[in-house]
Amino acid sequence: MTEKTTHFGFKTINEPEKQQKVGEVFHSVASKYDVMNDVMSAGLHRVWKRFAVDVSGVKAGDKVLDIAGGSGDLSKLFAKKVGQEGSVTLTDINASMLAVGRDRMIDAGLNVPAMQCNAEQLPFPDNTFDCVIVAFGLRNMTHKDIALKEMQRVLKIGGRLLVLEFSTIWQPLQKLYDVYSFKLLPFMGKLIAKDAESYQYLAESIRMHPDQETLKQMMQDAGFDKVDYHNLNAGVVALHKGYKT
Repeated sequence: MTEKTTHFGFKTINEPEKQQKVGEVFHSVASKYDVMNDVMSAGLHRVWKRFAVDVSGVKAGDKVLDIAGGSGDLSKLFAKKVGQEGSVTLTDINASMLAVGRDRMIDAGLNVPAMQCNAEQLPFPDNTFDCVIVAFGLRNMTHKDIALKEMQRVLKIGGRLLVLEFSTIWQPLQKLYDVYSFKLLPFMGKLIAKDAESYQYLAESIRMHPDQETLKQMMQDAGFDKVDYHNLNAGVVALHKGYKT
């Protein structure tokens, strides 16, 4: 029986290989992840994340699940939003990234449990969370459709999913963006993180990710209603939001 294939950047590989290869990327960049985010986005990733929190509708007492939360930027922001009456759970499939996030939560004095788990098999009961967010993680998942259905399953009725992800940029800026992505990003990765290949993969994985309208349809197919999105910085990033009804 022929194994199913999937994409790892621009390469076609067998499905079972993807999780390992993505894991290798994030093990490699974990210690420099936040520094590189600041450099390659000129600090804009912090603005995008704050915007996601602002439009999330999360209030004191809510339960939030941060999927592929890595170094914990969003968990930290949401923890302040939900207060002591609420809860935030930080998850990531990658142990190295999760360790960075866990340590940051402890250093900040925040009671945010960190759990290593696969978004395609979430270890939570149905109807648990008021809000689920995945930021810059969905494009790395092998079966995005399964992961989206899992996110829908663990949300309460009336709960919402937020997907913050690199997306398809405004066409007139495409050529300039390509130069930045395929020339400057790997160069900065080599200079700062001592790893050009991982940032080459980053640029390629963005191009292979569904565009705004396709992801909107995928969320609808997974059972979400009232799905809409905001383009940020001419579509470099898009924030999708959908509800479980």
